[in-house]
This record gives sequence, structure tokens and C-alpha cells, in this order.
Amino acid sequence: MSAPQLRAVGRLLRCGLHIGRGVVICALVFPFIDAAQRMAHVGRWNRRLLQLLGVRVLASGIPNEGATLFVANHVSWLDIPAIISVRPMRFVSKSDVRGWPVIGWLVACGGTLFIERRSRRDAQRVVHQLAQALRDGDQIAMFPEGTTSDGHGLLPFHANLMQAAIAAEVPLQAIALRFSDASERISSAAAYIGETTLMQSLWAVVSATDLTAHVVLLPALLPQGLARRELAERLRMDIAAQLERGAG
Repeated sequence: MSAPQLRAVGRLLRCGLHIGRGVVICALVFPFIDAAQRMAHVGRWNRRLLQLLGVRVLASGIPNEGATLFVANHVSWLDIPAIISVRPMRFVSKSDVRGWPVIGWLVACGGTLFIERRSRRDAQRVVHQLAQALRDGDQIAMFPEGTTSDGHGLLPFHANLMQAAIAAEVPLQAIALRFSDASERISSAAAYIGETTLMQSLWAVVSATDLTAHVVLLPALLPQGLARRELAERLRMDIAAQLERGAG
């Protein structure tokens, strides 16, 4: 086995132990602490996870304070720990993730809201749940593309869930995500697309050299006077412009 392969295997083993530690924390610690303390644990755990995976995070911009709906482009399962490493927050995720062994349970412990994307009725349910969480002061992130891309461009943004920010009268803040590595400004190792399995993606990540998550927080946007489709298009244009600058 080559040195890079040994390094990748070592990363996988350490990540496995770290996931076990997360299970213990969720099972034995989370029931006895409040939401703020749980978020602090989530932030520390995800920062350490990225270190063990060999992923560096370069962040710029200032996260909005108070209740905010964050809107990000979607490249990989790495997007979530990368964002959380900058600012611990809850997420809206597709219901499939809830069924992932162990990981799905950990994600649920972190306060994720799950949505069945093919069901309009479920989207309405999540909009109401999301709006209430925002009124309660939570910070929540969503991926309006609805699925991952290869990082070279953006898919259309779905606007339905942005209605929650309008209803709760809270700001939205765009997050532009890009991954690079030693050989590519837009890393193919980070992309989780098509028929790629989670294990294949994980192996690509731990095998990469100098994999870096670039997390850029753009200025917050107030929703007053804008319809949800206008919000979606404006946020998409802002993220697209930032990604073009970063990849240039």
C-alpha cells in the first residue's frame, strides 16, 4: 500500500472513532443540556471532523446575528460540516439523509429539519416548521438547489422554503461554497454527484491533497417587499457572482 493510501486509511479510522464519540455525546450528553450547549458541541465536533478528514476551511464574511435563514449552493455532504465549522446552526435536509446508518441519527441530533422534496404537502409542513423556528430565534441553513452539483455552476433555486423567512420577517444570508485541492481550483474530489456512493465520496475526500473548503458569507438580505421567487433569483445571482470570482 502506498503512502497516500496509508494516509487515507488512517484518516478513515480516526473519523470512525470520532463518529463513535459523536454517538456517545448525543446519547449521554445531549439529553441533559440546552440548545445553545448542544450547538456548541456540534460546532466543535464538526471542526474536528474536518481536521480528521484532512479538510481545511477558509472563511470570509460575517455571519448575521440573530434569527437568519442561510442559503447556500450545494456541492457535497462536506457543505454541512464546513458551514457549521464557521457558525453552528440547524439545517434543512432531504429525508433520505435521515435513513443513513448512524450518520442520519447524528444529523437528527443536531436539530436538522427533514423534508420529503417530492411532496408538496411536506414542503408546506416544513415551511411552517421553519418559520416557527426562525421566530424562536434559530439560525437555519438550506440548499435551494435541492441536490448537489459538481461545483462548476449552479442549478435552479427552489423558492418554496424561502417563504419561511418572509413569514417570520427575518433576514436571509447567502453562503457561496467552493472546494479546491492541490491540483484543481474546483475540486472533483469534493463533489458528491450522480451515482457516487457515500463511501466512494468519503474515500475521494480522504485521498485528496490539500482539500480546502472556501466558505464566503455574503451580506444579509432583508425580505421585505420581495416575493420568494425574487429572493431566490437574487440570492442565486449573488452566489453565482462570488463563485465566478473565486474560480477565476
